[in-house]
Amino acid sequence: MSTDTSPTDAEAACFEAGIKFGSLYHQFAGTPISPDSASSLATAMEESIQNQPHCTDVVVEIRTDTLESAIADSSADYTELTGRFLEVEIVVEYEGCEVVTRMEMDGGYPLMRLESVRGRK
Repeated sequence: MSTDTSPTDAEAACFEAGIKFGSLYHQFAGTPISPDSASSLATAMEESIQNQPHCTDVVVEIRTDTLESAIADSSADYTELTGRFLEVEIVVEYEGCEVVTRMEMDGGYPLMRLESVRGRK
């Protein structure tokens, strides 16, 4: 029986993806956002997270329809960024293992989930 408790490459890649999502969400939540600034904020989020180790791709889509509806119900021309405005995909590669993760709204909650694990397990 093996007593090695080191994480597998797949487990380490999944951990790295979780770190990226935590950074993305908590770094930008609460940022003032408007339809005019949505595109530049999405780009800033992507570029910020892509700087982190093992991150090979980040795609941030801001749901401008939901954003516009939230602002229409407000007296301001902007609102705060929350998960309900975001759809995100993050790809991490670690030691030959690639994980694809996604964040989307699910039942009113921004759910972050593992989509796939490819390569060495």
